[in-house]
Amino acid sequence: MRGFITALTDPKRLIIMLVGNIFLGMGISIFKLSGLGNDPFSGMVMALADTSGIAYALFLILLNLSLFMVQLIAGRRFIGIGTIVNAVFLGYFVTFFYDIGLNVLGEPQLLWQRVITVAIGVVVCSFGVSLYQTSNVGIAPYDCLSLLMRDRFPQVSYFWHRMFTDAFCALICFIFGGIIGLGTLVSMFGLGPIIHFFNVHVAEKLLGERRLEEKAELEI
Repeated sequence: MRGFITALTDPKRLIIMLVGNIFLGMGISIFKLSGLGNDPFSGMVMALADTSGIAYALFLILLNLSLFMVQLIAGRRFIGIGTIVNAVFLGYFVTFFYDIGLNVLGEPQLLWQRVITVAIGVVVCSFGVSLYQTSNVGIAPYDCLSLLMRDRFPQVSYFWHRMFTDAFCALICFIFGGIIGLGTLVSMFGLGPIIHFFNVHVAEKLLGERRLEEKAELEI
């Protein structure tokens, strides 16, 4: 749980993590507004929340609480203040920005408008993920799953572990009537290079050289 100590001794990381989660919530809301699908985990949560009649933000907290139990048992080193912020507040960030977008701009009606909305979501979401991950003060319970799987089965690369968890979430999303579309595919396969761009040109520069020394400690 070093992430708690790191955040307390380095407020810059705490601020960057908070800003990252805010932008991540904004990006997820933009994907939702496009109507072309979200990242697999968010899409699954939205589909299950709609089916159960529970508000998205509350359902996300309940699901994260269940996943956190696994993280607490098997992945304590991945727990930090960023874990709590992401698990508890991300859903409210998404709801807040989605309501604003819906009331101010409305849902895009034409396909080209939806595609542009997805493209904007890609950039915003990638920026948020970059800041949140690079701050290195804790990992979200869902993100921890593929890391635990990587540690348990090191002969399989992290990429395939992440693909497995994402594909499973996409399947659940589809079964419960969620949207699987362009946004889902882009989230699964297209965010990496953009996240890397923001890592190099924004997040790591904000954190300074210390991040470069720590990079090998936590590969996501």
